[in-house]
Amino acid sequence: MAFTATQIPDIGSLLPAMGYCDEQIHDLEQTINSSGCDAVVIDTPSDLMRVITLNKPATRVRYCIKEIGDANLEEVIEVFLEQVSA
Repeated sequence: MAFTATQIPDIGSLLPAMGYCDEQIHDLEQTINSSGCDAVVIDTPSDLMRVITLNKPATRVRYCIKEIGDANLEEVIEVFLEQVSA
């Protein structure tokens, strides 16, 4: 089922997945498994369920980004690079 960001209900705390070295993967697995959550929704670009073992129900979701309005990613990056090089 497709949703926009405004249609997703408040789901409580989120755990960001940062990096994927062996130690970080282990730490992420341990953090999720020791949490009191009921289920895990994974929305990372890579399929973390291939590299971690979870002790609670989990599913992977996918999403796409649609740029709206005047700004686009290329323009935002160009402005940023101009600012940091000035």
